[in-house]
Amino acid sequence: MGIADGFAEVGALLRLPRFAGVSEEDLRRLVAADPKRRFALRPDPLRIRANQGHSLQVPALELTPLQTPEALPPTLAHGTRRRFWPPIRAGGLAPMGRTHIHLAPGLPGDPGVRSGMRPDSEIAIIIDGPRALAGEWAPRRFFGGVGGAGIQLTPPPPPQRGSPFSAQPTG
Repeated sequence: MGIADGFAEVGALLRLPRFAGVSEEDLRRLVAADPKRRFALRPDPLRIRANQGHSLQVPALELTPLQTPEALPPTLAHGTRRRFWPPIRAGGLAPMGRTHIHLAPGLPGDPGVRSGMRPDSEIAIIIDGPRALAGEWAPRRFFGGVGGAGIQLTPPPPPQRGSPFSAQPTG
């Protein structure tokens, strides 16, 4: 158990006061039912890890590098509130204390768009993934999320003239 793989022993977690009344079966149901696949379980002994949203570096996170434009969806999106668009436009997307920025593999309402788009998003930040990966917007590193959790991106630079970066209302 530790930072290298991000897993924590379930038995030790369930002994903590904040998890009083939570059973191993409750935890297994939560992991199995989560549509965003936020967690992973490993056996012997049973351990759990978050697949996304880390605030600490987890070196062995099992992200799959997406290294060719064909490996990326043509459109990536990140949902946010309208009031955040001016600072994003000026300074780029930021991970806000996390290690990655989560992007949806499509637009709001597209099939399979589960991660990277909050239900209360007012605008979608749109990124042309293949153009960004090709270096037209500075070299970026894209990764396939663990368990189909979506697309993750290292922090991008501020948008530049002609960048593959724009915004549109979600509703």
